[in-house]
Amino acid sequence: MRWQMGRRSDNIEDRRGMGAGGIAVGGGIGTIVVVVLALFFGVDPSVVLQGGGSPAPPAVERRPPPPEQDQLKDFVAAVLGDTEDTWREVFARMKREYREPKLVLFSDVVQSSCGTAQSAVGPFYCPSDQKVYLDLSFFRDLREGFRAPGEFAQAYVIAHEIGHHVQNLIGISERVRSLQSRAGEREANALSVRIELQADCFAGVWANNANRSRQILEQGDIEAGLNAAAAIGDDRLQRQARGYVVPDAFTHGSSTQRVRWFRQGLDSGDVRACDTFKARQL
Repeated sequence: MRWQMGRRSDNIEDRRGMGAGGIAVGGGIGTIVVVVLALFFGVDPSVVLQGGGSPAPPAVERRPPPPEQDQLKDFVAAVLGDTEDTWREVFARMKREYREPKLVLFSDVVQSSCGTAQSAVGPFYCPSDQKVYLDLSFFRDLREGFRAPGEFAQAYVIAHEIGHHVQNLIGISERVRSLQSRAGEREANALSVRIELQADCFAGVWANNANRSRQILEQGDIEAGLNAAAAIGDDRLQRQARGYVVPDAFTHGSSTQRVRWFRQGLDSGDVRACDTFKARQL
């Protein structure tokens, strides 16, 4: 992926090593099962985070982040900057104004407006404060635990969370949360699948437009992104965690569905092609 020449976003909050209220938690590949059962890739974190909306506790003494994360932070800033440039242009074509989100880098545990989150929940977007939260160690888990290596696989993770921000800005997230509050568990899960698949599609829309404008994609990048989408399908994750699949419990979509909708955005580059709520077949 060609990202080195890209503009770096200023919308990075680096909270790595700060902790949140002195909570001691672990991270890494051993947390994958928790990731599977928790929030993975962007569902509203208030469902699983602790103490939603509570004031941030005082930070503990900051530990210096690992030196090997320096390039990863630079990569994240470049990808975030590219999403800002792309979505600003896309929103302008829709006669809307794009408001840039913040991206918070943290390690182990973090306090958001949606509550306190451990790194085990994976990357997430909090609609209350319009921020994306990311522990960079997740990229190691993605590569080693989920066997989804590559820079574009990592970019897909960021772009998916930004897709939730886009949904928040245009009012989709609020409407879905309202519907879910009146629905049973099965119906609420089905709505969650549609909003997650749309975020996948929006990630593809970003990649399409960014590549047309700035030629960011190299040989093998698309395959890496599609592999990442497949690796975190509900059916594959449930089979790994439980040994069997429960479709009614899906909240993000199957591997086939996630690949299909990410590809839909990649091929079309058009937000209108991402209406998962009207689609008869996901």
